[in-house]
Amino acid sequence: MGFFLRLLITALGLYAASEIVSGFEVTGWASLLVAALLLGIVNAVIRPIVFILTLPLTILTLGLFVFVVNGISVALVAWLMRGVTVSGIWPATLAAVIVSITGWFGSMFVGSSGKIERYKVETTGREIK
Repeated sequence: MGFFLRLLITALGLYAASEIVSGFEVTGWASLLVAALLLGIVNAVIRPIVFILTLPLTILTLGLFVFVVNGISVALVAWLMRGVTVSGIWPATLAAVIVSITGWFGSMFVGSSGKIERYKVETTGREIK
């Protein structure tokens, strides 16, 4: 259940990126779901290899090159799929940032077991000095 929920969160991020970023498009819901699945596979298999290979550049840029590595992952998905188009590395990087933010926000509501969790803020009634 958690796998499908995270897949939908990634698909929602890709949809948001296609609406916000000019130069990044995903056509159709089927392409959106397949692109989300493929992005998960690319992030699990290829991204760590690219990250290790570019580690000196990442250290030199104080970690900012990680954004470009994430953009490379999105660009690779666009290269592998027909329904996803990207016009360059910067639209791909911006799309990756939007997908990351959406995934981070969606993960706040999904627990480690894959169930939807609701967080409740409790007040104790004590005065804070």
